Amino acid sequence: MLGQTAWPSDSAGNFSLPPETTAVSSSISYQHSAELPPPNIPQSSVFSPFTVHNKTTRSFTVTTEPSLYTVKAVLIMDNDGERLYAKYYDDTYPTVKEQKAFEKNIFNKTHRTDSEIALLEGLTVVYKSNIDLYFYVIGSSHENELMLMSVLNCLFDSLSQMLRKNVEKRALLENMEGLFLAVDEIVDGGVILESDPQQVVHRVALRGDDVPLTEQTVTQVLQSAKEQIKWSLLR
Repeated sequence: MLGQTAWPSDSAGNFSLPPETTAVSSSISYQHSAELPPPNIPQSSVFSPFTVHNKTTRSFTVTTEPSLYTVKAVLIMDNDGERLYAKYYDDTYPTVKEQKAFEKNIFNKTHRTDSEIALLEGLTVVYKSNIDLYFYVIGSSHENELMLMSVLNCLFDSLSQMLRKNVEKRALLENMEGLFLAVDEIVDGGVILESDPQQVVHRVALRGDDVPLTEQTVTQVLQSAKEQIKWSLLR
């Protein structure tokens, strides 16, 4: 028959194919089994009695493009799991309700463990605790834990210098403005800007000096009123 290709066969008449080329395995593979005609056999013969069944394995490499957007969220909670500070940099959890549920899940999984890294809901979480505070930095599941840990350590060390090593809930609540400025110096829109706490503290001090006199006066008045209320409650 014209166009027919001769294939080797054994004594029972079973056809065999030449050895396949071994596919190079990759880190991420997709296996697919298909009934394919052997090379050089016309398509019209696929359904003939002489169809040769060829089971193939195909491998595909999926490459993830590097991204500057490393951090998905920065969180600080107290020892009851209540949010003291939260900043999300994407829409993984678009509503406050979803964010609170995620934060509760994080706290329940981490507040009784001694480890520093957790995988939760497809995300990488690095964290540390101090007295009555829990600090969290969240990234994607494929993110480098060391990069996330550098953000966490920079934030904690910056606050430690700003609060004179008194990193606890009461001192933090009295210096929330400094916390906001510090986080903005370390991460902007999910991109890591700084990992040196000395530089962060220096820039926070400079930004504090740039506050207009009227705003400083209002801040001082509010701080004075806060102190008076505090002492009146303690009497």
